[in-house]
Amino acid sequence: MEKLPGLPGKEPVRAGRYGHVGPLSVTEIDADAWYDVLAAAHRQDRPSTPAPERDAEAGRLYVPALRSRSVAFALPDPGAVAGTAVGYAGIALVRLFDTEENAATAFLDTLTVHPGRRGRGVGGALWSQVRALLVAEGRTSLTGLVQRGGAGERFATGCGAECALPLVAYVQTVAGAVDMPGAAGISGTPGSDVTGEPKGSEGTEGTEDAEGSRLLPDGYRFAAWSGLVPDEHAATHARAHNAMQDAPIGDLDEQHDPWDADRVRATTRVILDRGGMMLTVAAIAEADGTVAGYTELVLPTPDSVRALQYDTAVIPEHRGRGLGRAVKLRMLAYLRARRPGVREIMTTVADGNAPMLAVNAALGYRAESGLGIYQVRI
Repeated sequence: MEKLPGLPGKEPVRAGRYGHVGPLSVTEIDADAWYDVLAAAHRQDRPSTPAPERDAEAGRLYVPALRSRSVAFALPDPGAVAGTAVGYAGIALVRLFDTEENAATAFLDTLTVHPGRRGRGVGGALWSQVRALLVAEGRTSLTGLVQRGGAGERFATGCGAECALPLVAYVQTVAGAVDMPGAAGISGTPGSDVTGEPKGSEGTEGTEDAEGSRLLPDGYRFAAWSGLVPDEHAATHARAHNAMQDAPIGDLDEQHDPWDADRVRATTRVILDRGGMMLTVAAIAEADGTVAGYTELVLPTPDSVRALQYDTAVIPEHRGRGLGRAVKLRMLAYLRARRPGVREIMTTVADGNAPMLAVNAALGYRAESGLGIYQVRI
C-alpha cells in the first residue's frame, strides 16, 4: 500500500496499519468500512430518521466541497486482532477552507465513533489527530454541526467547543404540504427545460401553470431548472445568493464568501459529481428579467426519499411580497413532478431567523431535533 506523508515532524503512516491512521488522502479510505460506522451510529442515535445512503456518503468522502480540501482520519478496529473487527472504530473528515476570507478556519464534516467502540478513547484519539492537523495548517478555529442534548454535544463541549449558532432541524411532509390550503392546483404538468428532461419549462412555466402563477404577485414569473443554472439567469442568480449574507451567523468566525456565476455553477457541479441532484425554483422580476428570489433542493441520490433544503433567499428590494413562500410552494409541485418518490424535505433554520421560521411554519414544517454549529478555537 502506498505510504502517505504524515504531519510535519511526524512519522509517515500507512493506511490499514494497526493503530491510528491519519491524515489520509480520502482515496485511501475503505468506503464500505467508512459507511458502516456512519450507518451504525445513525441506527443508535437517530433511528426514527431516514438512514444515510452509501452512495451519498461516498460522494461526500471522495468529492470535496468547493473552495476546500478534505483530510480524512480513520482508526482501525483493534478487534481485528481477535477476528471481531467492525472495520473502523472511528472516523473523521476535516474540510480545510482555501479562500482568503476563511484561510484560518476549518469545518469538521464528521467525527463519528462506532457504537460498539464508544467509551474507549476512540473519539479522543481522533480529536487529538484532528487538532494536530489544524495546528500544523495554521487554523485558529473549527466548526461542526452537532445534535444538541446528546453524546455529540457532550463530546464537543468536552473538547472546548461552544454553540456559536443554535439551529433546529425541521421536516415537511411533501404530500401533506401539496394538499394544504394555498397549494392546491400547483401540480401542473411540467414541460421540458434546458437539459431536455421532463421538467418545468423555464420562461413558460408561469403561463402554462395558471394556478402556480397565482402564487406570485403581479410582475413576477417562475423559472425552474435541474442542475446547472441557465446562462441567462447565472449572474442575477449569483446576486441573489449574496442576499444570504444577512442571514444569522451567530458568533461564527467563518466569513461570507462572495458569490459569482462561476461559483454558483461550480457548487452545483460538486453536487452532481457526488451523484446527487439539485432542483431550483426562482421568482423572476418581469421588469428586468432578474432573479428576485429562489429556493434550492438537493437530493443526495436520485432515489433519496428525503430531500435537503439548501438556500432560500429573496434580495432586499423584493422582500415583503411573499416571494419566499411562493417559490417554496412552487418547488413542492416541481419536486413531485420530477421525483414523486420523495416523501420529506428537511431544512435547518437558525433560531434567530424569524422571517424563514414564519414561512416554514405556514408551510407545515415540524421540528425534528435541536442542532447547533459548534466552534472551538485552536
